Amino acid sequence: MIEPISDADLDRVVAAVAALKPEPRKRRWVSVTFCVLDAVWSIGSRYDSTVVPVVKRVANDLGVHEASVENSAPATADPVPLQRFLHNYDVDSLTGRTNRQRTSTSGGALKSEAALEYARILVHHGIHTIDDARSALTDLALFKRVQADLRGVAGDGSHGIRRSYFWMLVGDDSRVKPDRMVLRWFASHQLDLEPDQAARLIARVVERLNSAADGSRTTAWEVDHALWNAGRKIPAARARR
Repeated sequence: MIEPISDADLDRVVAAVAALKPEPRKRRWVSVTFCVLDAVWSIGSRYDSTVVPVVKRVANDLGVHEASVENSAPATADPVPLQRFLHNYDVDSLTGRTNRQRTSTSGGALKSEAALEYARILVHHGIHTIDDARSALTDLALFKRVQADLRGVAGDGSHGIRRSYFWMLVGDDSRVKPDRMVLRWFASHQLDLEPDQAARLIARVVERLNSAADGSRTTAWEVDHALWNAGRKIPAARARR
């Protein structure tokens, strides 16, 4: 698809997104370690049957029996700082507790290896806890350095979806993860988009939704999550109508 989309298409997409009734995030991980695991394993995996069990197995290993909490819950100390994660696992032991999935179907690195490298990079930059990661979002110089190093981890892809998703999990509501489910939703609405195009279109949709006279506010995270939930209910073969 060639951008920009027509005003009519934008109006149509905005109406369709509004009909999905985007909602604020309901739950969040309690540790930056769990954010790393989610970000790395979610690419190309089924979320409920693969990603969540991976996170929960590691959490249980480390004595955390409630890996996520209501988003409105009071902030607490990160129970699994990244140093603890790195101390408890190497590639073999983490692979044994998770799975042998790789970052690419064409011989990529083990996801366990990528997750550990993510952790090492974050620690190198002084990010040990989820509060440290949230603070990095407001330190532009630090954020750029971290992003540059995370970009080099196997499986980053050409659009940086995994990195964007990691920061979303940390708590950045301005970012999106235009993955195959989000793209599937757009395809079902006659819009064949690349991930970067989808991200820009979501930004325009958010701007339009937030210009409503009722003063309600919608975040990019909320729109992205609504599209993802809707997209995974659409059979791949029927996405393009």
